[in-house]
Amino acid sequence: MAERTYLKPPWMQQHVGNRLAPLFGRSMVSKLSVRGRTSGRWRTVPVAVLDHDGERYLVSYRGVSDWALNLRASPECRLTVRGRTEDLTTEEVPAAERPPIMAAYREKYGSMPTVSSVLSALPDPADHPVFRLRGRG
Repeated sequence: MAERTYLKPPWMQQHVGNRLAPLFGRSMVSKLSVRGRTSGRWRTVPVAVLDHDGERYLVSYRGVSDWALNLRASPECRLTVRGRTEDLTTEEVPAAERPPIMAAYREKYGSMPTVSSVLSALPDPADHPVFRLRGRG
C-alpha cells in the first residue's frame, strides 16, 4: 500500500468531537456521506463546506483522509446541511489549482479548533485533496 500524507485526529476529536460538531457548529459544519471504497456502505463524517468564487468545495484539511479516498473511488456523495440532504457528485481539483482554495479555507475556517495547526503542519496544498461539488442530473 502506498504511503499517504494524513494527520490522524486525536482520539477525543475522532470519537467525541466529530459526533458533537454538527450539533454545536450547525452554521459551519455539514455531514458528508460517502460510500466505503471496499464495503460499499455509507460512511458519514462532519465537514466544513467552502463557498469560493461561486463554487462549493470539500477540503480534506488533515490530508488524504478515508473520505477523500472514498470520493476518489466513487465521486457520488450526500451532503446534509441544516437538515437538508443533497445528492451530489464531486470532481477532484488538480493540485496546481488548490493554493487559492486552501488560502480561502484557512481564512474562513482557520479559527476552528485544530484547523490552523494542522494546516501549518501540512503547508503544501498538494497534501490536501480538494473536491468541487456538483449537482447530479
